[in-house]
Amino acid sequence: MGKATSILYDVHFRRRRMGVTDYAKRLALLKSKKHRLVLRKSNKQVFAQVIEYALDGDKTVASAASADLKEYGFSGKCNTPSAFLTGLLAGKKAVLKGVKTVVLDLGRNTAVKGGVLFAAAAGARLSGLDVPIGEGVSPAKERIEGGHLKEKTGFEQAKWKIEALK
Repeated sequence: MGKATSILYDVHFRRRRMGVTDYAKRLALLKSKKHRLVLRKSNKQVFAQVIEYALDGDKTVASAASADLKEYGFSGKCNTPSAFLTGLLAGKKAVLKGVKTVVLDLGRNTAVKGGVLFAAAAGARLSGLDVPIGEGVSPAKERIEGGHLKEKTGFEQAKWKIEALK
């Protein structure tokens, strides 16, 4: 057998082969020439970053993780109230650095109406960022405030502390 050196043999980028990056979606987001609100979710945390494109590599303008909410009196987990507060914190940091509009980048995550990632986007919108999302995709207010959880959270207190950032 010979080596795969034919013109017809095309090896894609490693991140595409692994299914980590959708380069067509990334290119469409970059063509907008706006900052991206990158929202990611793991089993334990929610991450929110505001990123700007640069030729030598993307630059992170502001970031927050649900683990950062402990500083504001809220136990950060991967639930709807944590995601909302994480988006609010990242959005507030971005607004303080002069960012006004962003496009939403969910990456390879599935967009689910009323999901955790849209709660984070709603938090970023409340912080003053212009996030183009539909009104019907955000979770209900009761769910954002943690009404569905058994334990009491310090949601209102943490929200107040984050909104008071300067």
